[in-house]
Amino acid sequence: MYVDDRGDGEPLLLLHGGMGIGSDWRHVFPSDPTGYRMIVPDLRGHGRSTNPDRTFTFRQCAGDVLALLDHLGLARVKAIGMSMGAKTLLHMATRQPTRLDAMVLVSATPYFPPALRIAAAQFTRESFDRLSETERDALRHRHVHGDEQIRLLYDMTRSFATSDDDMAFTPPQLGTVTARTLIVHGDRDPYYPIEMAIELFRGIPQSALWIVPFGAHGPIFGTMAPPFAATALAHLSGRA
Repeated sequence: MYVDDRGDGEPLLLLHGGMGIGSDWRHVFPSDPTGYRMIVPDLRGHGRSTNPDRTFTFRQCAGDVLALLDHLGLARVKAIGMSMGAKTLLHMATRQPTRLDAMVLVSATPYFPPALRIAAAQFTRESFDRLSETERDALRHRHVHGDEQIRLLYDMTRSFATSDDDMAFTPPQLGTVTARTLIVHGDRDPYYPIEMAIELFRGIPQSALWIVPFGAHGPIFGTMAPPFAATALAHLSGRA
């Protein structure tokens, strides 16, 4: 598992989205926030991290990250996760609640709705092979272990279309989360309607909800990066 561990201070874990890599967070935090030790991994099978057993579930991914924290000797962290990263944090927060002091969940969901399942079903190995050479080269630049690694990521995404038990958080399960939680969701997310963010907000005891106007899936990049970074850091520090 590749991890960028840098800086000094309170540990801040950043978990990227599906098909992403840890360095994507540079688009949100061009420079590291003051006072934090940044823990930024490439998740299972992504980027520079391998996936020896060639399978992926969010439970596995959470186990990987908890093992990473153990390896680094970190009993408790603050964290931000986007999409896949947010789902991983949900598993961590319900599996070992004391490990997370505060977290920000961007484009999270308690389960997979029909819109996501339809989109995920399109990620076939053949669809990767039909990409232009330029598009495939862009993926190869991010995921460095060859085309088979990328095909496995397509398999991972396609598996969400039929997965029923990996993302299946009930209100009682969400109620076990002890981390102070900020839920960030775009009001035009094509995969997860805002009702799902409201379910998380109602289920997680110490939570706040930020619906981003005109926001799509992962509404934290571009012009939204500075306000998101400021709000997320304020939440993590307890100032908001």
